[in-house]
Amino acid sequence: MRKRAMSSLPRFAFDYLEGGADDEQCLSRNATALQRLLLIPQRLTNVESTHCRTSFFSRPAALPVAIAPTGFNALFWPEGDLVLARAAAALQIPFTLSTAANSTIEDVCRVPDLDCWFQLYVFQDRAIAESLMRRASLAGCRALLLTVDMPVSGHRVRDIRNKFQRHFSFRRVAFDVMRRPGWTYRMLRSGKPKLANITLDGAASSSLKQARDLLARGTMDRSLTWKNIEWIRKHWPGPIVLKGLLNHADAERARSLGVAGIVVSNHGGRQLDCAPAAIEMLYETAQRVRKDVTVLVDGGFTRGSDIVKALALGAHGVLLGRAVLYGLAADGESGVRSVLELLREDLERTLTLLGITRIEDLTPQHLAIERYVDCVASAPRHAGSQTARKN
Repeated sequence: MRKRAMSSLPRFAFDYLEGGADDEQCLSRNATALQRLLLIPQRLTNVESTHCRTSFFSRPAALPVAIAPTGFNALFWPEGDLVLARAAAALQIPFTLSTAANSTIEDVCRVPDLDCWFQLYVFQDRAIAESLMRRASLAGCRALLLTVDMPVSGHRVRDIRNKFQRHFSFRRVAFDVMRRPGWTYRMLRSGKPKLANITLDGAASSSLKQARDLLARGTMDRSLTWKNIEWIRKHWPGPIVLKGLLNHADAERARSLGVAGIVVSNHGGRQLDCAPAAIEMLYETAQRVRKDVTVLVDGGFTRGSDIVKALALGAHGVLLGRAVLYGLAADGESGVRSVLELLREDLERTLTLLGITRIEDLTPQHLAIERYVDCVASAPRHAGSQTARKN
């Protein structure tokens, strides 16, 4: 699906989907940290029946995953937010709508049987955030994911090179667009993606224009602090989830303030390039707060076995970002469903091979850290053997 997405999208669009901050070391660190975790099977157990069902905030889910909030999804496929929502509803998993969505909150929440969550960015004009929370609650969104790791956007070199957000123009990438006729045809029919939810009844147009500009530049309200959780609670009646925590002390403070959940996340490697992999910070965080708080994690999850590793480390669920966007860009709703089905099959297969029938039975005892690279690096070298040197 990633290869198909790459061949389907113009370079600037694929770079926006794929890229990370600075040298993209954090992006690579997410994948490498997952790869180095190994799973230890137990044998001669009855695995005739394996299930992956769970629940998030008292609502059942068929899999321990939710679709993460991602912006500008209509850049990958027309009405991308609605397409992702329909696929999530079909697979019975939650979908998180981004503040930077190209479909309205109300339209997405009309998708039948959808468990919709809403992700919130807070601008300097907080009346806009209050309006978004009010609309999301009235439309039927059940949980609010407050993103706390983006006071300013990371230094995303690919987007800067493409002049994607701040001064973006389709004319500037005309040659790139012409090389993708299928994508171009879909965009011509659907129109240029627009931020659908940055509106406020009775607000001055300059305030809204400023909010749109700040969102495009990745600049939010830098004065947001822990004290403002109470302000959020006044305007949001449902579960509050803080997205973007890596510090164990932050997780404990979130618990002390009574939030319903946290997302251990480095924003997919798109913010602080020298941040640790999210999976590396998961275990201790989960040990401290998971009894009282729903612990979610994201960052580089592309296989069912990756999800198993996160659950074994104490996560209640995983947020999927790029994985489902590859499917979206490759083949719309069919592509997203295919990705989710592949992950379901791989998750069930991995559990069966581990000798586990329920995800609740996963523990850190099922994990080991790969030591092969360290062993090779410290092994004695025999200079006399040309074959050994080649190997």
